Amino acid sequence: MEFRQLMYAIQIANERNFSRAAEKLHIAQPSLSQQLSKLEKELGVLLFKRSTNSVELTHAGTVFVNRAQQIVDMTEQLRREMEDLADLRKGRVVVGSVPVTGAHVLPDVLPAFRAAYPDIEIVLIEETSKRLEELTVSGSTDVCLLSLPIDDPALAYQPVIEEEICLAVPPDHPLASQAGGQPVPIGSLSKEPFILLKKGQGFRAIAHQLCVSAGFDPRVVFESGNIDTVQALVAAGMGIAFVPRMITRSDWNGRAPVYLHLEGRPTRTLVIAYRKGRYLSNAAEAFIDVFTRTLKKI
Repeated sequence: MEFRQLMYAIQIANERNFSRAAEKLHIAQPSLSQQLSKLEKELGVLLFKRSTNSVELTHAGTVFVNRAQQIVDMTEQLRREMEDLADLRKGRVVVGSVPVTGAHVLPDVLPAFRAAYPDIEIVLIEETSKRLEELTVSGSTDVCLLSLPIDDPALAYQPVIEEEICLAVPPDHPLASQAGGQPVPIGSLSKEPFILLKKGQGFRAIAHQLCVSAGFDPRVVFESGNIDTVQALVAAGMGIAFVPRMITRSDWNGRAPVYLHLEGRPTRTLVIAYRKGRYLSNAAEAFIDVFTRTLKKI
């Protein structure tokens, strides 16, 4: 059994397709099939059920791929530990972020990190909250930037900042005149048209739960994967939205949303998450430190 065969089996399991797996591995498909057949012959078990339209894991294949992933992860962690011992200033850290956080926070964090650690490479991955949890558990990212709650019990996290959630309304909305005045009760918004992020985004779940806790399901008129699009639609008079404070904007061309405080001043908790028991390299620890210090200044 060769280490590369472990990688091949993992990639096939991820893609469920030999052509896509071969492309990701940068090898020819016949070579990939040949290596898998060689591995199955050596093990004496069938790892994948192959058909014309699909590739599915057998029970033995599921056990093998899970163990193979653990071996690959341990090898990667060992490599990073040795890199840390060899040179504490160099390294590579893979950071996952949801777009709603990354677009507004990382432009402040990354220049500060680059200035402090110019020889550490940063790789950014933008995905939904759910997908980021999966990537971090699998070891595909070192850390990820999320907001609570986190669903996967395999993840540990460090709270970074507690951030107020505001209400964005169109400039001609009756509530707009209350800017700077009394906070708005969430329960009074039950008949309003809401603009939300798409499902899978962590803040979507937070916004929905705020409404449910106030006794109603939001009437959703538009959904978007981009928080700036949400705010632009609010500014255009298409509905209202909940928005994290640090993402509120006043630099729109023309119309801009009006931002109001909500009664009870609800918040979201931003965290840096990582897999429990996983070795955090010096590069990852350095990123966490710079991210935390920078965010508290914003």
